[in-house]
Amino acid sequence: MSAQTHYHVAGMTCEGCAKAVRRALSSRLPDAVIAVDQPAGLVTVTGDHEEATVREAIDDAGYDFGGKAA
Repeated sequence: MSAQTHYHVAGMTCEGCAKAVRRALSSRLPDAVIAVDQPAGLVTVTGDHEEATVREAIDDAGYDFGGKAA
């Protein structure tokens, strides 16, 4: 089973924000499954990935990476 990791993302205020984050992550992690929960401010990445890549994608999309969620 693939690893599933949840991350906090601040600044996603609408569905357009969620789409921008999903698009940024998908472009850097094409083999991962990306799920964005905009109201909760969470992103779930399923598959092999580096946290640094997730951080860079979220930062480049203009949102604040908050680290791993419990």
